[in-house]
Amino acid sequence: MASILDEYEDSLHRSASVQQSRASVGIPHSGYVNARLEKETPIFNKQRIDFAPPEKINSLVVSSNQLCMSLGKDTLLRIDLGKPDEPNQVELGRKDEARVYKMFLDHTGSHLLIALNTSECLYLNRSVQKVRALSRWKGHLIESVGWNKFLGSETNTGPILVGTSQGQICEAEISVSEGSLFSTNPDQYFRQVYILEEESGPAPVCCLEIERGIEGKFFIIATTRKRLFQFVGKVPEGTEQQGFSSIFAMHADHLPSFREFPANLGFSEIAFYTPKLRSNPRSFAWMMGNGVLYGTLDYSRPDSILSDERVWVYPSDIDITVNKPISIVLTQFHFLLLLPDRVKAVCTLNGQVVFQDLFLEKFGLLTRMIKDPTVQQIWIHTEKVVFRYHVQRESRDVWKMYMNMNKFDLAKEYCKDRPECLDIVLAKEAEHCFQNKRYLDSAKCYALTQNYFEEIALKFIEAKQEEALMEFLIKKLSNLKPSEKTQTTLLTTWLTELYLNWLGILEGDPSQRNLYLDTREKFRTFLSSPKNKDCLFNNRASIYELLASHGDTEHMVYFAVIMQDYERVVAHHCQHDEYDEALNVLSRHRDEKLFYKFSPVLIQHIPKKVVDAWISMGSRLDARNLIPALVNYSQSATTQQINEAIRYMEFCVYQLEETQQAIHNYLLSLYALCRPDSLLSYLEQAGTNPNRIHYDLKYALRLCAEHGHHHACVHIYKVMELYEEAVDLALQVDVDLAKSCADLPEDDEELRKKLWLKIARHVVQEEKDVKKAMACLSSCALLKIEDVLPFFPDFVTIDHFKEAICNSLEDYNKHIEELKREMEEATQSAKRIREDIQEMRNKYGSVEPQEKCAACDFPLLNRPFYLFLCGHMFHYDCLLQAVFPNLPAYKQAKLEDLQKKLAATSQPSKSHHRPKDADTISLGKGQQSREQIKADIDDIVAAECVYCGELMIRSIDKPFIDPQKYDEEMQSWL
Repeated sequence: MASILDEYEDSLHRSASVQQSRASVGIPHSGYVNARLEKETPIFNKQRIDFAPPEKINSLVVSSNQLCMSLGKDTLLRIDLGKPDEPNQVELGRKDEARVYKMFLDHTGSHLLIALNTSECLYLNRSVQKVRALSRWKGHLIESVGWNKFLGSETNTGPILVGTSQGQICEAEISVSEGSLFSTNPDQYFRQVYILEEESGPAPVCCLEIERGIEGKFFIIATTRKRLFQFVGKVPEGTEQQGFSSIFAMHADHLPSFREFPANLGFSEIAFYTPKLRSNPRSFAWMMGNGVLYGTLDYSRPDSILSDERVWVYPSDIDITVNKPISIVLTQFHFLLLLPDRVKAVCTLNGQVVFQDLFLEKFGLLTRMIKDPTVQQIWIHTEKVVFRYHVQRESRDVWKMYMNMNKFDLAKEYCKDRPECLDIVLAKEAEHCFQNKRYLDSAKCYALTQNYFEEIALKFIEAKQEEALMEFLIKKLSNLKPSEKTQTTLLTTWLTELYLNWLGILEGDPSQRNLYLDTREKFRTFLSSPKNKDCLFNNRASIYELLASHGDTEHMVYFAVIMQDYERVVAHHCQHDEYDEALNVLSRHRDEKLFYKFSPVLIQHIPKKVVDAWISMGSRLDARNLIPALVNYSQSATTQQINEAIRYMEFCVYQLEETQQAIHNYLLSLYALCRPDSLLSYLEQAGTNPNRIHYDLKYALRLCAEHGHHHACVHIYKVMELYEEAVDLALQVDVDLAKSCADLPEDDEELRKKLWLKIARHVVQEEKDVKKAMACLSSCALLKIEDVLPFFPDFVTIDHFKEAICNSLEDYNKHIEELKREMEEATQSAKRIREDIQEMRNKYGSVEPQEKCAACDFPLLNRPFYLFLCGHMFHYDCLLQAVFPNLPAYKQAKLEDLQKKLAATSQPSKSHHRPKDADTISLGKGQQSREQIKADIDDIVAAECVYCGELMIRSIDKPFIDPQKYDEEMQSWL
């Protein structure tokens, strides 16, 4: 194990040296550069709004990007933050001394309530310019409003809750719908539903919030200076528009659940954090006298929505008697406290102040802080200035806090996109698990870190946690890149060694049987893992050595199967006399080469099963490669075992229709050795055509002769057309067999006669049977009595073959008569032919003067012409023109040659002084030659009528128009 670790350390030497160099310059050994690669901006980024109010700011509210502020005594300024250059100013129109006490803006930014210090309330809708007084609200100093986020719209608030300074909770509804019955008065109704009290009596309702849970359940949160009340109840489906009176009615006789704290600021304020637009809040922060009550909201709880509550006391520099907080705002991980001259941000995870922003005295005292829940922007104002905070990457350092709280899952969640931070969290979690002796969990975390491999491995070795070490190596192996082949090889080999050691220890302990089986399954999963396949395959020799050194033959076979090293598997089974298992492996994987290699061994022990396996492989096996196994087997096998070899050879010959000579020769040898009755049938089935016979005729002849199979030898002689040898051998066996051989040379009568003479001589001289000899004469028409007589001995009397002599004489007489009749018939035929020739010489035809050539339709008698028996008449030149293109090339050449010779004989002689006798002789010779030439031309041109002869039949598929002249002919018709 130590040596493997050393090798792995060497493979990591280069990367380790790089890490050490980093550590020497202050870089942590995690392998990541602990430096800010970008300029870090603060979480809460303050921006002063470029706005100089003409009068002092009394109050400011913002929601859905709609900002409203009260200026001076009678001015209201509305700004759409999407269009900040288009502010809208509205005059309240009050002539008395009334001042704006508080303003409330709903979640849509459409409904604005303006509470006056004279216990009056005004209403302004975003779509109108005129402020309306709410007459029903008169006499109530409004402290808080709980907006209806579920039924409210831009023209109607739906049922809302209103908290007064006298502890009253009233339900109201405001509508600006033009078709409403109360269109002149926007407040539809205003009725008291509950009174909040503290120990001293009714107390101002500081905050109101309405939330809806599951199954139609509503949660109403109301706060006073020291108490936080919860009203929980269901509103029947379809009656939501009727309001929340039914929920408060449930608590008419008893107090609702509440949380109370002794100290108070004279007021309280509650803030909520909503992670997504239009979703329910997920956490709350209630600012009261003892600190800030922080918790989450669990809508599944039956009686209280508040969960995981804790109180974060105010920082030590906050004295509620001197500089008590004014407002609170809640973000995902912080709550911000507004003090008269500063803003403090406190982390909700650990209660630590993470941000503080001081304001200059020139801006005045800070008045109020509010958050726009839709865009998550925080607004702060004094009487003269407005500021805005942008929250940027609030969760950037949350992972550290969760890590220090040992909440590692949450820490990893918030740094999953920052690998350098994730590595620190994993290392801290791994160390934490190791200290708490959760070694397997520690190994899993260590494997994901960039810490030095050898340090971690030695740590588990020193703790004697081999199982955890294996887990660490497995995880580390799974995280390696494909290019890190050396590390992969070393880890794979080390894990194999560890698994084998562990299995060896567990196998010897019966009490650890279940653990052994589980570990064995893990080891097999490791060996068969697709990710490790290439590495294991490339280093299979080392793995085999490890398996062999531990004597683990079971896993050696298993590993060989995974590596598809079936040769090793089969060899293993054969070495342990597990021949059936070896054959099953061969049959399952159907590897031809393995069949060839192991068949000689297997067939010695399970011949029938081996032959069945061969047959199941069909044509995939080359039977020639199996013949050596069969030959070795048949030399020492019994007849019954040889029959298995014959069965496979017959399958190859008759089913696979093999034509290889070696296969047929081997089958012949098996037949000759053990099945002589099948030998002749095989030879006869193979036929007598040497070109279609697949066995070696000479080898077959020698084989059959050695084993004394004469019938088979005779058949082979017949196939080889060695009929004399066939007859000679057949006469030693059976005369009838010899007779069948003697009739085979049908085209060679001389040979047939010779063969039959051999048979006759054998019958006469060897068997001395005159009757059989006479039977030979009747069996072969070529033999005559005179051919057989020399074979008989001198003392044989004529009585034995008198009948044969008489029959022979009669045959001679018949033959003579037949020749006479043929001579007379020939004489008559010659006479008729002479008469026909004479008649043809005297035959003629008449031609009328008006007759025309059948080809050119001109008068026939103008030029030399031909008259055919069919009645067609042609000029010589017309017939020549029609016949010439259809003549064969050699006849065309011959005709041209004859025409040239004819033209040469028609030219007059240039000599005028030759003797008269010479001219006469020459003319006579020329005239005879000319007639012969004309006759030859007539034989070619006028052999048949061009319209009635074969020429017309042969031209039936010829086009009427020559394809080469088709275009020309077509143009002539246009």
